[in-house]
Amino acid sequence: MNTIPIDTVTFSVGLLVARVVIGLMMAAHGSQKLFGWFGGHGLAGTAGFFDALGFRPGRLFATLASGTEITSGLLVAFGLFGPVGPALMISVMISAAVSNHWKNGVFAGTNGIEVPMLYGVIATALLLTGPGLYSLDAALGLGALSTPVFQWSLLVIGVVGGISNLLVRRPVVA
Repeated sequence: MNTIPIDTVTFSVGLLVARVVIGLMMAAHGSQKLFGWFGGHGLAGTAGFFDALGFRPGRLFATLASGTEITSGLLVAFGLFGPVGPALMISVMISAAVSNHWKNGVFAGTNGIEVPMLYGVIATALLLTGPGLYSLDAALGLGALSTPVFQWSLLVIGVVGGISNLLVRRPVVA
């Protein structure tokens, strides 16, 4: 069997870069919805949008979705609590992809599933690899959170969470 040597320092630097960029982008995305930062619509605008998507009451679902995006993004960026942040991100991206983007095809230019799919796939990769050496988990000795059983369990929970959210949706009938 051929093996490819992996330098744990270089690997962890790569994870750090991916975690910080994806995590902070997701937190900013949630901040657009919740606070209106970075050109977002804020909670009132987002609540109306969620109502139109069938997530009623819109204000509750908008608060939960934006809070999940901010929380998951910060957990991922800091590498804290292992697969919890990525699982939360997966959950909210499944819901976004299906409820809002699926009907528009693949690419972001048509508001398709490209962006939530990329967030979800990267979150899945980060969930399965763990946060690496340069993370709060490593600094705090929380490496046990990145065991295969816990990782796979949280992956399932994230997927089930996204699907469950879609099942409580009440689409508007034209």
